[in-house]
Amino acid sequence: MSGATADAPAAVDVEKAGVSGGGDAGASGGGGAVGAIVGRWRRQDLLDKSGSALRAAAWAFSLLAFLIMVCNEHGDWKQFDRYEEYRYIVAVGLLAFVYTTLQLVRHGVRLNGGQDLQGKVGLLVDFAGDQVTAYLLMSALSAAVPITNRMREGADNVFTDSSAASISMAFFAFVCLAVSALISGFKLSKQTYI
Repeated sequence: MSGATADAPAAVDVEKAGVSGGGDAGASGGGGAVGAIVGRWRRQDLLDKSGSALRAAAWAFSLLAFLIMVCNEHGDWKQFDRYEEYRYIVAVGLLAFVYTTLQLVRHGVRLNGGQDLQGKVGLLVDFAGDQVTAYLLMSALSAAVPITNRMREGADNVFTDSSAASISMAFFAFVCLAVSALISGFKLSKQTYI
Protein backbone atom coordinates (compact mmCIF):
# COMPACT_ATOMS: atom_id res chain seq x y z
CA MET A 1 0.00 0.00 0.00
CA SER A 2 2.73 2.42 0.82
CA GLY A 3 4.24 1.88 -2.66
CA ALA A 4 0.98 2.96 -4.33
CA THR A 5 0.78 6.19 -2.37
CA ALA A 6 4.40 6.97 -3.04
CA ASP A 7 3.85 6.67 -6.82
CA ALA A 8 0.83 9.02 -6.91
CA PRO A 9 2.68 12.23 -5.99
CA ALA A 10 5.37 11.39 -8.55
CA ALA A 11 2.70 11.08 -11.26
CA VAL A 12 1.24 14.45 -10.30
CA ASP A 13 4.72 16.03 -10.47
CA VAL A 14 5.26 14.57 -13.97
CA GLU A 15 1.96 16.01 -15.19
CA LYS A 16 2.77 19.43 -13.72
CA ALA A 17 6.16 19.37 -15.43
CA GLY A 18 4.54 18.47 -18.76
CA VAL A 19 1.88 21.18 -18.55
CA SER A 20 4.30 23.91 -17.52
CA GLY A 21 6.64 22.98 -20.36
CA GLY A 22 9.51 22.25 -17.96
CA GLY A 23 9.55 18.49 -18.59
CA ASP A 24 11.12 16.66 -21.50
CA ALA A 25 8.46 15.15 -23.77
CA GLY A 26 10.33 11.90 -24.19
CA ALA A 27 11.29 11.43 -20.54
CA SER A 28 8.04 12.41 -18.84
CA GLY A 29 5.70 9.93 -20.55
CA GLY A 30 2.09 11.11 -20.32
CA GLY A 31 3.05 14.59 -19.14
CA GLY A 32 4.93 15.21 -22.37
CA ALA A 33 1.77 14.56 -24.34
CA VAL A 34 -0.09 17.14 -22.27
CA GLY A 35 2.73 19.62 -22.81
CA ALA A 36 2.68 18.95 -26.54
CA ILE A 37 -1.08 19.52 -26.68
CA VAL A 38 -0.84 22.76 -24.70
CA GLY A 39 2.02 23.92 -26.96
CA ARG A 40 -0.06 23.13 -30.04
CA TRP A 41 -3.00 25.11 -28.63
CA ARG A 42 -0.71 28.07 -28.00
CA ARG A 43 0.68 27.93 -31.55
CA GLN A 44 -2.84 27.65 -32.96
CA ASP A 45 -3.96 30.63 -30.89
CA LEU A 46 -0.93 32.63 -32.08
CA LEU A 47 -1.72 31.75 -35.72
CA ASP A 48 -5.36 32.80 -35.27
CA LYS A 49 -4.40 36.09 -33.63
CA SER A 50 -1.69 36.91 -36.17
CA GLY A 51 -4.05 36.18 -39.08
CA SER A 52 -6.66 38.50 -37.58
CA ALA A 53 -4.09 41.20 -36.83
CA LEU A 54 -2.79 41.04 -40.41
CA ARG A 55 -6.31 41.31 -41.81
CA ALA A 56 -7.02 44.28 -39.52
CA ALA A 57 -3.87 46.00 -40.78
CA ALA A 58 -4.85 45.18 -44.39
CA TRP A 59 -8.29 46.65 -43.66
CA ALA A 60 -6.75 49.93 -42.50
CA PHE A 61 -4.23 50.12 -45.35
CA SER A 62 -6.81 49.34 -48.04
CA LEU A 63 -9.18 51.94 -46.60
CA LEU A 64 -6.39 54.53 -46.67
CA ALA A 65 -5.40 53.58 -50.23
CA PHE A 66 -9.01 53.98 -51.35
CA LEU A 67 -9.64 57.27 -49.53
CA ILE A 68 -6.36 58.93 -50.49
CA MET A 69 -6.89 58.17 -54.17
CA VAL A 70 -10.58 59.21 -54.15
CA CYS A 71 -9.64 62.54 -52.57
CA ASN A 72 -6.88 63.08 -55.14
CA GLU A 73 -8.40 65.90 -57.21
CA HIS A 74 -6.30 69.04 -57.64
CA GLY A 75 -7.27 70.84 -60.84
CA ASP A 76 -8.11 70.16 -64.49
CA TRP A 77 -5.90 67.19 -65.39
CA LYS A 78 -5.08 66.37 -61.78
CA GLN A 79 -8.10 64.18 -61.10
CA PHE A 80 -7.76 60.49 -60.37
CA ASP A 81 -10.82 59.49 -62.41
CA ARG A 82 -9.16 60.70 -65.64
CA TYR A 83 -6.67 57.82 -65.39
CA GLU A 84 -7.66 54.20 -65.84
CA GLU A 85 -4.82 52.97 -63.62
CA TYR A 86 -5.98 55.10 -60.70
CA ARG A 87 -9.60 54.02 -61.10
CA TYR A 88 -8.36 50.44 -60.97
CA ILE A 89 -6.50 51.03 -57.70
CA VAL A 90 -9.66 52.63 -56.25
CA ALA A 91 -11.76 49.62 -57.25
CA VAL A 92 -9.29 47.09 -55.89
CA GLY A 93 -8.79 49.11 -52.69
CA LEU A 94 -12.54 49.12 -52.15
CA LEU A 95 -12.74 45.39 -52.86
CA ALA A 96 -9.89 44.68 -50.40
CA PHE A 97 -11.63 46.84 -47.80
CA VAL A 98 -14.92 44.94 -48.19
CA TYR A 99 -13.16 41.54 -48.11
CA THR A 100 -11.17 42.34 -44.96
CA THR A 101 -14.26 43.81 -43.30
CA LEU A 102 -16.18 40.58 -43.92
CA GLN A 103 -13.25 38.51 -42.64
CA LEU A 104 -13.02 40.60 -39.47
CA VAL A 105 -16.77 40.21 -38.92
CA ARG A 106 -16.35 36.43 -39.34
CA HIS A 107 -13.59 36.46 -36.75
CA GLY A 108 -15.74 38.50 -34.37
CA VAL A 109 -18.61 36.04 -34.73
CA ARG A 110 -16.22 33.15 -34.08
CA LEU A 111 -14.87 34.87 -30.93
CA ASN A 112 -18.36 35.39 -29.58
CA GLY A 113 -19.17 31.70 -30.01
CA GLY A 114 -21.42 32.17 -33.03
CA GLN A 115 -21.69 29.89 -36.05
CA ASP A 116 -18.95 30.16 -38.62
CA LEU A 117 -18.09 28.20 -41.72
CA GLN A 118 -17.05 24.61 -41.10
CA GLY A 119 -13.34 24.15 -40.34
CA LYS A 120 -11.98 23.13 -43.74
CA VAL A 121 -14.38 25.31 -45.72
CA GLY A 122 -13.48 28.33 -43.59
CA LEU A 123 -9.77 27.68 -44.11
CA LEU A 124 -10.29 27.36 -47.86
CA VAL A 125 -12.23 30.64 -47.94
CA ASP A 126 -9.46 32.35 -45.94
CA PHE A 127 -6.69 30.97 -48.15
CA ALA A 128 -8.37 31.64 -51.50
CA GLY A 129 -9.71 35.05 -50.47
CA ASP A 130 -6.35 36.23 -49.13
CA GLN A 131 -4.55 35.07 -52.26
CA VAL A 132 -7.00 36.55 -54.76
CA THR A 133 -7.20 39.88 -52.95
CA ALA A 134 -3.40 40.09 -52.58
CA TYR A 135 -3.00 39.32 -56.29
CA LEU A 136 -5.49 42.04 -57.26
CA LEU A 137 -3.69 44.57 -55.05
CA MET A 138 -0.35 43.72 -56.67
CA SER A 139 -1.95 43.98 -60.09
CA ALA A 140 -3.32 47.44 -59.30
CA LEU A 141 0.05 48.54 -57.95
CA SER A 142 1.90 47.38 -61.04
CA ALA A 143 -0.53 49.34 -63.21
CA ALA A 144 -0.38 52.57 -61.20
CA VAL A 145 3.36 52.83 -60.50
CA PRO A 146 4.55 53.49 -64.12
CA ILE A 147 2.09 56.31 -64.78
CA THR A 148 2.94 57.93 -61.46
CA ASN A 149 6.67 57.74 -62.25
CA ARG A 150 6.10 59.32 -65.69
CA MET A 151 4.07 62.14 -64.13
CA ARG A 152 6.77 62.74 -61.51
CA GLU A 153 9.39 63.17 -64.22
CA GLY A 154 7.39 66.08 -65.66
CA ALA A 155 6.29 67.75 -62.46
CA ASP A 156 6.38 66.52 -58.89
CA ASN A 157 3.32 67.99 -57.20
CA VAL A 158 0.54 67.27 -54.70
CA PHE A 159 -1.31 65.08 -57.19
CA THR A 160 1.64 62.75 -57.76
CA ASP A 161 2.48 62.74 -54.05
CA SER A 162 -1.08 61.70 -53.19
CA SER A 163 -0.98 59.03 -55.88
CA ALA A 164 2.30 57.69 -54.49
CA ALA A 165 0.84 57.66 -50.96
CA SER A 166 -2.19 55.70 -52.13
CA ILE A 167 0.05 53.23 -53.97
CA SER A 168 2.16 52.81 -50.82
CA MET A 169 -0.90 52.07 -48.69
CA ALA A 170 -2.07 49.51 -51.25
CA PHE A 171 1.38 47.91 -51.16
CA PHE A 172 1.25 47.59 -47.36
CA ALA A 173 -2.23 46.04 -47.65
CA PHE A 174 -0.78 43.59 -50.19
CA VAL A 175 2.05 42.60 -47.82
CA CYS A 176 -0.40 42.01 -44.95
CA LEU A 177 -2.69 39.86 -47.09
CA ALA A 178 0.22 37.95 -48.63
CA VAL A 179 1.53 37.01 -45.17
CA SER A 180 -2.02 36.19 -44.08
CA ALA A 181 -2.32 33.90 -47.13
CA LEU A 182 0.86 32.12 -46.04
CA ILE A 183 -0.57 31.59 -42.55
CA SER A 184 -3.89 30.39 -44.02
CA GLY A 185 -2.01 27.99 -46.29
CA PHE A 186 -0.02 26.65 -43.36
CA LYS A 187 -3.19 26.09 -41.31
CA LEU A 188 -4.83 24.43 -44.31
CA SER A 189 -1.87 22.10 -44.81
CA LYS A 190 -2.08 20.96 -41.18
CA GLN A 191 -5.70 19.77 -41.58
CA THR A 192 -6.39 16.06 -41.65
CA TYR A 193 -8.61 14.79 -44.44
CA ILE A 194 -9.58 11.44 -42.96
